[in-house]
Amino acid sequence: MTVDALGELEDHLAEQLGDLVDDTRLDKSGDLIITVPIDSIVDVLRLLREDAKYQFIALTDIIGVDYPVREKRFDVCYQLLSPSKNFRMRVKVMTDEIVPVPSVCSIYAGAEWYEREIYDMYGVRFSDHPDMRRILTDYGFDGYPLRKDFPVTGFVECRYDDKLKRIVYEPVLLRQEIRNFDFLSPWEDFDHARLD
Repeated sequence: MTVDALGELEDHLAEQLGDLVDDTRLDKSGDLIITVPIDSIVDVLRLLREDAKYQFIALTDIIGVDYPVREKRFDVCYQLLSPSKNFRMRVKVMTDEIVPVPSVCSIYAGAEWYEREIYDMYGVRFSDHPDMRRILTDYGFDGYPLRKDFPVTGFVECRYDDKLKRIVYEPVLLRQEIRNFDFLSPWEDFDHARLD
């Protein structure tokens, strides 16, 4: 997308969305990113989809991002595409563990599984979602694996027990201590490879 086209798109969005937008910026790849308040995400996405000039009719992805040091620790980012103009943009909202994000399934039917995945991986809830349950992990899974505070080993491990003839869950048992490895390459000089 050219700089002129981006400027035109940014001006058009400012005219269409007005005060529904908190922030507008360009990322390194040249995509436009707008940040909106959580209570206006449905209105903003509906306007972008129904806009006759740009027609952002394709929701290509919804992703979650965890920033645990922030008060509103989660970003929910909607990746939009306008096939007729070949424009991409990202619409972003910020939330925490308590405040649910309004579901956009009524605007983009494909959002249903994306929202379930974000709930399953981060614990971000979506209000008015038709089927808010886990999609990638087991129903009894404890925690949210993509949060930064989730332990790398997890809490339990799952295995098939031949004696019981069923799947069992057990606390994680690390069979060896975590070790510090000295990654010396045999092709390098010993004095140069060692850092201490």
